[in-house]
Amino acid sequence: MGNPNFNTLPVYQRSLALRDLSNAVAGYFSHDLEVFHKEKSASLRRVIADALITDASLIPSAIENVYQTSSSSGKLKNATFIHIITRNILSYCNGLEKDGVKEKEYINLLRREIRTFRKSFKQWRKALIAGGGDSQ
Repeated sequence: MGNPNFNTLPVYQRSLALRDLSNAVAGYFSHDLEVFHKEKSASLRRVIADALITDASLIPSAIENVYQTSSSSGKLKNATFIHIITRNILSYCNGLEKDGVKEKEYINLLRREIRTFRKSFKQWRKALIAGGGDSQ
């Protein structure tokens, strides 16, 4: 399987959209922390925001890694890694919500983006398992 132009892969495009939205949401809540710097919960929000940024940026590189490895087990490990990261991002959404974030519309927007990414990811993973990988 050759190296496709990643910008043409729907799953890669969705991963970039998820990364950008995650960065925006995390940045918003990190900025919001300056207002609430005296609150104990502010440090938890900072940790969640940092983890959100880190995990969301790992997804596009994991997709690239799939195409840079020739072993099928390596490809499946990267696909499993991506699945775990998306679960983590959903957990971060829950953590922010339980931490008392009032702007739930941002969290729900991120959840919708994760669902959209997961649909694309499932199609891509099926093609990958079937041996295609380039199609989605």
